[in-house]
Amino acid sequence: MKRVMIVDDALFMRQMISKILISEGYEVCSEASCATEAVEKYKKFKPDLVTMDIVMPMMEELDGIGAVREIVKLDPQARILICSVMGQQSLVVEAIRAGARDFVTKPVQPERLIVAVRNILNNT
Repeated sequence: MKRVMIVDDALFMRQMISKILISEGYEVCSEASCATEAVEKYKKFKPDLVTMDIVMPMMEELDGIGAVREIVKLDPQARILICSVMGQQSLVVEAIRAGARDFVTKPVQPERLIVAVRNILNNT
């Protein structure tokens, strides 16, 4: 069973993504509500995939793109899927350049999320 970590500052979004992934047979091994927590939990849990919100409140030095960079430094093979609202194309491009593998838009469509997760996990 593939293990996923969900990173989003919104609890309802983490719950929604978790429900979708669990219904498809994935294990949600960890959740994080901010970028620094995401990096620390990545080190601890070593998930097969991370779903990453890129716009989170700047309560710290890292944002979602910074977390992508830090995780990729730790693990160049990290599989990161960006979850972003429409209108943030420049941030999505920056996250992809930083090492993310793909993106889905919010509100997350279950079918699109599962296709993206499968593609990332099967193409590495």
